[in-house]
Amino acid sequence: MVELYVGAGGWAYFIVPDESPLKAYSKTFNFVEVNSTFYEIPQPGAADAWRRAVPQSFRFAVRANKAITHNDPFAPSPESEDALQATLEVCQALKADVLHFQTPQSFRIGDIEAKRIGDFFSTLNAGSMLLALEVRGASGGDLPHSLVKAMQDNYIIHCVDLLKGEAPAYAADTLYTRTFGKGDHNIYQPDDGELKAVHMTASMYTKAYVASHSAKMYSDAARLITFGKTGKFPMVTKCTGLNSLTSVLEEDAKFPATKDELIKRQGWKLYDASEEVRVRAEEPLSKLPDRTYGNVNDLLQELHYQGGGAV
Repeated sequence: MVELYVGAGGWAYFIVPDESPLKAYSKTFNFVEVNSTFYEIPQPGAADAWRRAVPQSFRFAVRANKAITHNDPFAPSPESEDALQATLEVCQALKADVLHFQTPQSFRIGDIEAKRIGDFFSTLNAGSMLLALEVRGASGGDLPHSLVKAMQDNYIIHCVDLLKGEAPAYAADTLYTRTFGKGDHNIYQPDDGELKAVHMTASMYTKAYVASHSAKMYSDAARLITFGKTGKFPMVTKCTGLNSLTSVLEEDAKFPATKDELIKRQGWKLYDASEEVRVRAEEPLSKLPDRTYGNVNDLLQELHYQGGGAV
C-alpha cells in the first residue's frame, strides 16, 4: 500500500480564525511544499519554528533557491554555493523529506548541460533526503538520454505534473508530482476523473508526494484526500444545480461581461450539477447567447429561459 502525502505549495493562504496558518494547515494535510525558499531563504530560526508548529509525522519538501537553478543553472559559483548551503540548512531544520530543483523554461538541456547537472548532484551530500528534478517544458519522453542516466546514477526523482498527463522519465519507487493542471499557469481545477487518475497513479508507488499548485490548491488537495479515504469525492459547493453555479460565479466574476469573457475567466471552475457529479462551468456558459451580461442574475435568467442550460 502506498505511503501517500498530499498537500499544497505553501500554507500562507490557509486562513483559520485565531490560529496560525501553518498549524491550521497541518491539521488538514500531512505534507507541504515550501515554495517560498525558491525566492528567498528564510531568516535563521524560522524553519525551526515551522518544524515545532506541526506534528512529528508531518512532512516537508523544500524548493531549491533560484540562485542554484536559474541564474546560471547548476554551475558552481560563490552565490549558488551559499544558496545551496542555506537551503540545506533549512532542509535540516525541517527534517525535510524532499529537496526539489526546477530548471527554467528557457534552459535547454543537451549532453553538456546534462553532464553539468550530473556533476552537481554527484557532489551534493543530501543524506537520506530525496532529491527531485523538474525540467520545465519537457515531459519524460523529451529528456535526453544523458540526463536520464545522470538522474538514475544519482537517484534523482523526475518530478512531473500528473494533471498534464506527464510521466517520469524512468521508473522509481517514489513519486513526486507538482500538479498545476491544463490551464494557463495554475488557473485550473481538476475534475473528479482527473483526481481519481492522480490517485490511481500515486497508488502504484511505494511512496508518493502530491503537491497541489492549482488555483484552488487547498480544496483540490482536500478532495484528493477525501477520495483516498472514502472512495467518493466531496461537493465543491454547498448546493447543486443553478444554485451551485451561482455560488461559483459570485466568488469573483466581474460584470458587465461578454459570453467569451465569462468562459475565459470562469469556465475552468467546477460546480456541483448534483451531489455526485461535478461539471465545468464552461459547459452551461458555452450555451449562452453571444451578448454582454450585466450581472449574475442576468446570466441566470438566460439559463432559466433555456430550460436550465443543461445545468
